[in-house]
Amino acid sequence: MWRRGIVTAVFAVALTLVLFFHSDVPNRIGNLGSLLETFLPWLGLALPVLLAVAVTRRSATALIALLLPAVVWLNLFGGLVAPKSSSGGDLTVLTHNVNAENPDPDGTARDLVAAGADIVALEELPESQQPRYARDLAAAYPYHSVQGTVGLWSRYPMSGVRPVDIRMGWTRAMRAAVSTPHGPVAVYVAHLPSVRVKFDAGFTAGQRDHAADALGQAIAAEKLRSVVLLGDLNGTMNDRALASVTSQMRSTQGAAGNGFGFSWPASFPMARIDQILVKGVDPRSSWTLPRTGSDHLPVAARLQLP
Repeated sequence: MWRRGIVTAVFAVALTLVLFFHSDVPNRIGNLGSLLETFLPWLGLALPVLLAVAVTRRSATALIALLLPAVVWLNLFGGLVAPKSSSGGDLTVLTHNVNAENPDPDGTARDLVAAGADIVALEELPESQQPRYARDLAAAYPYHSVQGTVGLWSRYPMSGVRPVDIRMGWTRAMRAAVSTPHGPVAVYVAHLPSVRVKFDAGFTAGQRDHAADALGQAIAAEKLRSVVLLGDLNGTMNDRALASVTSQMRSTQGAAGNGFGFSWPASFPMARIDQILVKGVDPRSSWTLPRTGSDHLPVAARLQLP
């Protein structure tokens, strides 16, 4: 019983090392570290497989070794699995990458209005579809601004609207001060560059990483106390490349969501790359919405302002 399952035990120890030392996996070769961290929670799927093998082999050694990755995985992600949402909050925000090739922008706009958010951020807005979204959202959101391919719609007045330079050569980020009944909130909308997984180049994310650094600098310089970032960051909270942003802001999903809140791809969500991050604001709940005509799911959060 003790000698059987040595190979399974070795795999369990290896999985433990990958989970525990994921931040030490280098990015020098194909951004391997960021690629691993993007899908890190899915390594947990190896646990039931290894458990089944250990039970089949009747191996006490493998079962004991399997406790190691199980404990590390729960330490990393157990808090996300447990429900954390609470009642209350005075501002509901929503963000959605609507997809430039969305076959039903009018239906998507109706779904977003039905969600009842106070502030809606849209990314990947093609110029040809911007008038349609403006028309469909106008009744519910009298204040709006589109900067490049990102836009912000609000029930409350906006001021200080400007594009944010994230070093891309065209506008994919913006900032506005929204005058809510509970005080002003600086709202940032961003769509960071896409990443690609290539056989010959690995996880190509250089432009995304530079844009994230620029966005982090802009948020760090923000004068208002309450700050909300809405957008498609093309990366998860585990991805070290987004540290310039994530190190100074909280994820509403991590703080007040139930489950992982995966948002992409909409047909079978595997990662949460659509984010709502806050600073100086208390998240009360966070959730994903049903699928629209986009390849991303909308995500929303209920916030308590100071």
